[in-house]
Amino acid sequence: MAAPAACTRFSDNYDLKEELGKGAFSVVRRCVQKSTGLEFAAKIINTKKLSARDFQKLEREARICRKLQHPNIVRLHDSIQEENFHYLVFDLVTGGELFEDIVAREFYSEADASHCIQQILESVNHCHTNGVVHRDLKPENLLLASKAKGAAVKLADFGLAIEVQGEQHAWFGFAGTPGYLSPEVLKKEPYGKPVDIWACGVILYILLVGYPPFWDEDQHRLYAQIKAGAYDYPSPEWDTVTPEAKNLINQMLTVNPSKRITASEALKHPWICQRERVASVVHRQETVDCLKKFNARRKLKGAILTTMLATRNFSKSGRSIITKKGDGSQVKESTDSSTTLEDDDVKEDKVKGGVDRSSTVIAKDPEELRIVCPNKTISQISTNSYGSARKQEVIKMTEQLLEAINVGDYEAYTKICDPHLTAFEPEALGNLVEGMDFHKFYFDNVVGKNCKAVNTTILNPTVHLLGDDAACIAYVRLTQYMDKQGAAHSSQCEETRIWHKRDNKWQNVHFHRSSNSPPFTFAPSAHK
Repeated sequence: MAAPAACTRFSDNYDLKEELGKGAFSVVRRCVQKSTGLEFAAKIINTKKLSARDFQKLEREARICRKLQHPNIVRLHDSIQEENFHYLVFDLVTGGELFEDIVAREFYSEADASHCIQQILESVNHCHTNGVVHRDLKPENLLLASKAKGAAVKLADFGLAIEVQGEQHAWFGFAGTPGYLSPEVLKKEPYGKPVDIWACGVILYILLVGYPPFWDEDQHRLYAQIKAGAYDYPSPEWDTVTPEAKNLINQMLTVNPSKRITASEALKHPWICQRERVASVVHRQETVDCLKKFNARRKLKGAILTTMLATRNFSKSGRSIITKKGDGSQVKESTDSSTTLEDDDVKEDKVKGGVDRSSTVIAKDPEELRIVCPNKTISQISTNSYGSARKQEVIKMTEQLLEAINVGDYEAYTKICDPHLTAFEPEALGNLVEGMDFHKFYFDNVVGKNCKAVNTTILNPTVHLLGDDAACIAYVRLTQYMDKQGAAHSSQCEETRIWHKRDNKWQNVHFHRSSNSPPFTFAPSAHK
């Protein structure tokens, strides 16, 4: 790709179209190249707002993306610097996440997993050949070029990528996502290209069974598992996976980076290059079912973390929580295995925020404000009319859900709620409850049976859009009701609900209610 002429202005070559997403210091808009009519995604960075360090990161990211041209990598087509803005023109990637596509397929086999990881390895091999280490390989950064069947897998988001000389290993800082971090990074040892192969091993494991090889809610225990390379192949789900697939995982998840398989070697592994002969073609329904739950957990945990950051104002920029360690240094803490961490420049950035690293118009990690391609997530609250309409949708759905509770319509309630709804509410005595049985008890025995009339008003609703398919609403719920003796009562409580859109339909996936006046005990008579 030829370097753009210094005198070129963005508007000379491109027509800007609708907004696709926002970041802390940038906006992403669809654009059309005037000379060809081709569509791209333009990330427009307001360079006036960047610190010198942030600007260096931006230049590094653009430099790296410029030299990576491969069918399995989201490509940077143009980079135009103007007085107060920097324009990065990328592929318009519209197929969404690979992992979301897999669960929507009618058929998925071990051979399909082999084809997926082959494309990922091709992209990684291209990076490594060009002296680039990605450092943040994970499902959120694996996209599909389009919605078409068989669309190419595209590696995205080079915001954490670094340049290395040959097979150089050095300490480049603590960076990556907890569940995908390699042992050498966790041990704070010199590292290099093998960190990407370790992450590929984690991804391949998930592609085959739908859950990760290393998992623990406690991050210290999670890191201990990874450093020890403590994973296994439990029955019965792994019984149907071929020995060759397990062999490739073993070579990728080798604790010693010098003995770990390379990308070029992995591409020559029989399970990859001879998949027609080696890989099983039996449909893996159990894997698809587990992967659906895995995807839902990723989205929910990301949504909850983003909501915490937004509503509690932990950080003005929306970045991660920064805390002091005993030795006086600063690190970012997270117990969420889908959250990207980076501490190689924390002391310089502190809590100012940094360049939003989602340069490839995709859903980013929860602690960074993200930008996206159509139908994907953004965590920045949209202020345009589109965002306002989405907020009204969420408020309306919340009102419908509360009305179903008021009238005791359990069927309507279940249609609005996810079957695996999670909740913190006073009736659960401080426990997290999952599923509908807990709520059905109140519909069968309390709701609608102890009152003559119920009216609910939502006060001070605040909606945080977590993307086209996720949102959080916080509000005060004021309930007026008449008991069977004709006495009027009112109560209020505070609620927060997480909504997720599936098949163009909003569903409540999680809620948290305060202990003030639980709505199920509408009147004194309910206790008698």
